[in-house]
Amino acid sequence: MNLLQRKIKKTEYFDPADKTSGSMFCKRINDLIKSCSSSGPKVIVCIGTDRATGDALGPIVGSIISDKDSGYHVYGTLKSPVHALNIRDCINTIYSRYDNPVVIAIDASLGHSNDVGMVTLCNSPLLPGIGVNKKLPAIGDISITGIVNISGRPGINLLQSTRLYTVKNMADYIADSLILADTTY
Repeated sequence: MNLLQRKIKKTEYFDPADKTSGSMFCKRINDLIKSCSSSGPKVIVCIGTDRATGDALGPIVGSIISDKDSGYHVYGTLKSPVHALNIRDCINTIYSRYDNPVVIAIDASLGHSNDVGMVTLCNSPLLPGIGVNKKLPAIGDISITGIVNISGRPGINLLQSTRLYTVKNMADYIADSLILADTTY
């Protein structure tokens, strides 16, 4: 992928319920990592909190990956979440600790009713909090989101009424694919 293609933001959708999509998701993660202009260590930032079921996607993914042997540096787990109050400090820590890191940002998102349960992958930074009208700094070279509920007002209530089953399925899918991508990259 050349530099011009890299700059074009492209969001791809993957269905965790489709057992054949996992290998394609993993391959696309690898492709995006290889296309990054960054060449340093791979850092995963899992954004969210366990105080709202729908917003726990990131910390669940971070916890799963942290419990496995991988080449990723993980920020954001159930024990130590990255959220609106500490994301700026987290970003500063990452860029002061690692030279030229490849940053993969993961967060829950809201979307259309027919997209709930889908996972997205994009070659651009993540804008955390946008679904609940928070202005937070963009993060990542690559972004992954899990669409946990429908968008609408008020977004925070939707995150609190999201089914844990939906979140857990997407978290397992994302974490398993990232771990596989790490072993094949």
